[in-house]
Amino acid sequence: MYLVSYDISDNRLRSKIAKTLEGYGRRVQYSVFECRLSRKQYEAMYRKLLELMDREEEGSIRIYCLCTSCDQRTHVIGCDLLDPRVSPEEEDLFIV
Repeated sequence: MYLVSYDISDNRLRSKIAKTLEGYGRRVQYSVFECRLSRKQYEAMYRKLLELMDREEEGSIRIYCLCTSCDQRTHVIGCDLLDPRVSPEEEDLFIV
């Protein structure tokens, strides 16, 4: 699991980065993506992002690698309709 965030002021470049990341993961916030990738997929994504940022003097992309146990300990506070995981406080909650 990789968490990718970016801070890009150029609209055109920001759109290209978002479009690239949409091919590898799901958007969880405006400039944050969760990507479940194999090593080969990660390397391809990294190369594409590196190419996009090649001549840029401003902005950044951050990629955080989360191990399986870290991913399992991820908690969402608030509404996350895309994530079927249940928070620990809701383990005994059943909706019929």
